[in-house]
Amino acid sequence: MKRWIGVILAVVLAGVAVVAILLGGREDKGPELALVRGVIGSEKKPFFDDPRVKAAFAEHGLRVEVDTAGSRQIVTDVDLSRYAFAFPSSVPAAERIKRDRKATTTFSPFYSPMAVATFEPIAALLTKAGVLRDSGKGHQTLDIKKYLELVAKGTRWDQIPDNSAYPARKRVLLTTTDIRTSNSAAMYLSVIGYVANGDDVISSDTQIAKVAPVLAPAVLDQGFAESTSEASFDDYLALGAGKTPMLVVYEAQYLARVFAGDGAIKPDMRLVYPSPTVLSKHTLVPLSGQGTRVGELLTKDPKLLALAAAYGFRTTGPQAFADLVAKTKAPAAAELVDVVEPPTYERLDKLITTIDAARP
Repeated sequence: MKRWIGVILAVVLAGVAVVAILLGGREDKGPELALVRGVIGSEKKPFFDDPRVKAAFAEHGLRVEVDTAGSRQIVTDVDLSRYAFAFPSSVPAAERIKRDRKATTTFSPFYSPMAVATFEPIAALLTKAGVLRDSGKGHQTLDIKKYLELVAKGTRWDQIPDNSAYPARKRVLLTTTDIRTSNSAAMYLSVIGYVANGDDVISSDTQIAKVAPVLAPAVLDQGFAESTSEASFDDYLALGAGKTPMLVVYEAQYLARVFAGDGAIKPDMRLVYPSPTVLSKHTLVPLSGQGTRVGELLTKDPKLLALAAAYGFRTTGPQAFADLVAKTKAPAAAELVDVVEPPTYERLDKLITTIDAARP
């Protein structure tokens, strides 16, 4: 009898243990989160991958997962029916998506000026060549008009007088991503196109036909170009001036590493601003109700706004960004006045395809 009582007791205890495990597992999982998928420009992936960002979305019941593509690819090549939101890095691309998908609204939670990541020896040479100057406001500016004059002449680094710091035979050219796929390259093209068009936004096919031959060497003579801004910036950080003496970047990419204090930005690295420059307004297009919710949270949630600033983005609430700049003594421009607008998506696309047709 005692033996059977022992067996029954063991079975009961085992059942209790199983129930406890099941209940414990349910408690660990917490409330069910709604999965929201989006497609974004690659430069924002570190932000969306941050556990703190994921936790902030989870507080609102969302599990946000993202795929990456070049911002222009998002418009032309990505099957957007798979996603709740599209988040390219420029207004022209977002407006095209909005129109094509018949979306009713957009969100622009943060933005980043286009900038140039370079190195102190290169900056000194550019200053000597009259291309780089002090703004008088705590940052240096790269004169795009004078830069295009060097490009037109086919100037090589070793042709700059008294150049012992970087006597490379290669052309003096800004490195960009691929204009066919990437927004950062398209924004660069907007800037040099504005200058080549007599300091005016390109707005007609006639203007495109006129400036395309002027701009083509600045783009095509680079040789191979990465398809995403994240890959090109990784090369800048890892391979130095030998590979990439001057790289067109989003300001946020550079400042994110300064703010992180992870040692990626070496003492000889420099951040300068093209004059004129253009703002890359990261613009989210909701493709569903959950996508709208993501846009609202990115625009209004204090935690997400503070985390965006930590990744170098300027937001509608500037204090968090300003505090990080002051704390880290980051080389961020406090004020940018010489800022131009990009052309419409259709004009910019026509300019890109015209230049690309001249590719050897």
